[in-house]
Amino acid sequence: MGDERSQLIRQSFLRQAKACADLGSPFTARLCTLAAERLTDETRIGTMILGWPGNPDGTGDALALRLAGTLHALVRSGQDSALAAVYPPHGVDDDTLWAAIEAAMRRDEAFMLERLKSAPQTNEVRRSSALLPGFLTIAAQTGKPLILSEVGASAGLNLQWDRYSYQLGDFRWGQASAVELAPRWGGPLPPQAPIEITERAGCDLNPLDPSSEDDRLRLFSYIWADQQDRLDRTAAALEMATESSLKVEKADAIDWLRKRLTTPRPGMAHVIYHTIAWQYLPPALRAEGEALIAEAGARATEAAPLARLQLEADGKPEGAALLLTLWPTGETREIGRADFHGRWVKWVGWQAASP
Repeated sequence: MGDERSQLIRQSFLRQAKACADLGSPFTARLCTLAAERLTDETRIGTMILGWPGNPDGTGDALALRLAGTLHALVRSGQDSALAAVYPPHGVDDDTLWAAIEAAMRRDEAFMLERLKSAPQTNEVRRSSALLPGFLTIAAQTGKPLILSEVGASAGLNLQWDRYSYQLGDFRWGQASAVELAPRWGGPLPPQAPIEITERAGCDLNPLDPSSEDDRLRLFSYIWADQQDRLDRTAAALEMATESSLKVEKADAIDWLRKRLTTPRPGMAHVIYHTIAWQYLPPALRAEGEALIAEAGARATEAAPLARLQLEADGKPEGAALLLTLWPTGETREIGRADFHGRWVKWVGWQAASP
């Protein structure tokens, strides 16, 4: 393999290490750093990673997170007790940790080679903390019941956002719930408006079944091993989704959106939403999706408004942008920003965001 290629991949691991550290996972940051510094082509796993042909970065194939998730799956499944012995909550030095990882690369080679082919799949429940004030804004602006259409819904955990309880600064919303969300809140309080949901649906290329042990393992494996609160929160949300028989449709996002947007919705506000998902669509499909939503927006009326709520990276250093577009006017405003894992929300609001 080319040294230039392997160096590019090592640098991508170091960038991911910094991102993990910034997002509160020193263990995953350490794992990524060790891989960047010590991974060799002496194993088939090392050869596969250091010669990876695609974009290794987090916005591409997320190669470092594939490795972290693959190793975590070995631990959580009980498949590799030796590796589990060096994972949180156990504390070991770098040499001991890396020796255990290298041993796992040899011992669990077949599993790892296969698992590394799969893109990471997450369903970060705390992103609903940023979505809720957006939905409240849509309800306040339109005064209509909501129809929900989530793109890239994974296991559908952010499709049941109205079943969680929230503490947003001094604002409390929702009934008692097994999932309680209380991000660090900045800015004014969100608007108060009654919310009625008449229909909800979501799509994903690889939807996960909340009741499936294999699918739960996949979700848990991509949550960082030293973030037990995220693991516990996701487990509670999965139980709720299982009890409600929530299912996400297996579909291409654009084909699914086209069908969803074709059906007239008189007397209701149709909300298209997505969180850290749009960026993973190929550029041509993203453009097609933008055009499709804009065309539907052009058909929207005061009686049947359309909204698009999105929490997506925009290249700025502080978290992700929370954008809201409302049709029939077609106006888009940045109504806030939020941490990628929903740890904090900096709210601006629709009125304050106007020029």
